[in-house]
Amino acid sequence: MKKSNLFFLILFTCWATIGQAQAKKWTIAECVNYALEHNISIRNTALDGELAAIDKKDARGNFIPSINANASHSWNIGLNQNITTGLLENQTTQFTSMGVGANVDIYKGLQNQNRYRRSALAEVAAQYQLSKMKDDVSLNVANAFLQILFNKENIKVQKELLAANERQFNRTQQLVDAGSVPRGDLLDIKATVADSKQKLVAAENALLISRLSLAQLLQLDDFQNFDIADENYDAKQSEVMFQTPESIYKKALENRVEVKLAQTNLDIANRDIKIARGAYQPTLQGFYSFNSRISYADVPYVINGQVIGTRSPDPFFTQFDDNKGHNFGLQLNVPILNGFAARNNVSRSKVNAERAKIALEQSQVDLERTVYTAFTDANGAFNSYESANTALEARKNAFEYAQARYDVGMMNAFDYNQAQTLYANAQSEVLRTKYDYIFRTKIVEFYFGIPIIQQ
Repeated sequence: MKKSNLFFLILFTCWATIGQAQAKKWTIAECVNYALEHNISIRNTALDGELAAIDKKDARGNFIPSINANASHSWNIGLNQNITTGLLENQTTQFTSMGVGANVDIYKGLQNQNRYRRSALAEVAAQYQLSKMKDDVSLNVANAFLQILFNKENIKVQKELLAANERQFNRTQQLVDAGSVPRGDLLDIKATVADSKQKLVAAENALLISRLSLAQLLQLDDFQNFDIADENYDAKQSEVMFQTPESIYKKALENRVEVKLAQTNLDIANRDIKIARGAYQPTLQGFYSFNSRISYADVPYVINGQVIGTRSPDPFFTQFDDNKGHNFGLQLNVPILNGFAARNNVSRSKVNAERAKIALEQSQVDLERTVYTAFTDANGAFNSYESANTALEARKNAFEYAQARYDVGMMNAFDYNQAQTLYANAQSEVLRTKYDYIFRTKIVEFYFGIPIIQQ
């Protein structure tokens, strides 16, 4: 193969690859799944869950004895006390000491047990918070996705309207040249064409902004090449809409994480009360320590109570064994008066528990209001969609009648443009109410327990 042919083959392959990469169309499922993995708010909330897991490990560690080792080496120069003989001596010596100690809580007013249970509840609360954040992001992504679909279809409507106006302009130009219609009709049609171009530009800008909004939710940098698949959604009435608002609310009350999160926070607050009350009770702690020391100074040589000289120090391990010591026991602390700190902590915890109880009640009220509002809005959106379809059919017939009259010279350009504008507005209204109903239905399904995307 010639080098030139090979070069063009490689170049064509690269272009084809780039074209395929740019032609990727994101489905709503891909958008939601990608957002759940890359959204900043979700990633930040997930870190709260990791911190809660670490706090749980800390609480579990309170049951384990604390063990610490220590060692020191010192130089003493001048008149110092020999820590081995207890005598004051003017000398330079070195000493090594080492030890290990352990402490264990035997009884601490059940505070360790309650702290561990509290940390487990906090970990569950963090998981609920993460689930709520994922649900919010999923709804936002679905709304942004449907907004792009609406803008795309609206552009099609505006393009069709512009093409029709341009065709009408060309025909009117011919009629003006033939002297069949006044020149004023041509000016009106020309203004209508300009207005259609302006609406098309506005629709294209709206599409660009909606794509940018979704790309930001997905944390994508190259939003200019970002596009979604042209999925077809039917605006048929969902089976969930045949349920009563009461049944939807009861289902949401069982499944929604908002209520579960509030209930968990109340459980945490009640556990805090038990932890605070544990300070009223005595605490019992066991302790143990081991230590030894080694001296590197010469040792006095004593016979019959007389120091007659010195000798080299004993070997390291001999001194370590001879100078070792053990210390162990129990320590009991009984709280008597501590400035009402324990009592105030209990009272403070009770206030926080009452706040959590009110928050639980408020979450239930908010959920009920949200479900009823969503159900009412979905029904209203469906009625609006049906009305818009009825209006579209009437506007279509009116426009066809106006066009027939305009073609035979029985209607002026201004009235014709008015009929055409009303028809185009009716088409846009059908699209708007359609996607508004689809999204509001998804909200109702979401509270009924149906996920945003069907896997």
